[in-house]
Amino acid sequence: MTIRKAEEKDILRIIELLGQVLQIHADIRPDIFIPGTTKYTVSQLTELLGKEEKPIYVAVNEEDVCVGYAFCQLQEQPFSTNMVPFKSLFIDDLCVDQQARGQHIGESLFEYVKNEAKRMGCYEVTLNVWAGNTSAEKFYEKMGMKTKERQMEYILNQSL
Repeated sequence: MTIRKAEEKDILRIIELLGQVLQIHADIRPDIFIPGTTKYTVSQLTELLGKEEKPIYVAVNEEDVCVGYAFCQLQEQPFSTNMVPFKSLFIDDLCVDQQARGQHIGESLFEYVKNEAKRMGCYEVTLNVWAGNTSAEKFYEKMGMKTKERQMEYILNQSL
């Protein structure tokens, strides 16, 4: 397995994997996620590939077929004047093909992202996990991540 920056030839495979992630989220939160959709279109992915501040890394097998990805975003802190300035690499989405799980591909992707973040001079790597996605929570905790802050919600229309 090799990890590299995503290329145009990876887009259709990334779309397939985005569908797998969407289904996990739709199962957890059908009030928010629409089954059968993906986070990005082919044209949006094509545009993203050219953005240095939003790198997409892919894990590819021996046939150079994408079996996992990590969408990242370089972020400058602070959000306000009372915070120390620093850079973060935010993992917007990380996925390993459900057929390839258990082969340490996710761990390799995560380590690669950490090394890229160090290379970019980042202070931290961050991400969000949906409540109810316990396998993802356990994976990220195993990778050494800890809760930094927690977003909470109160749904106004409980009948939906």
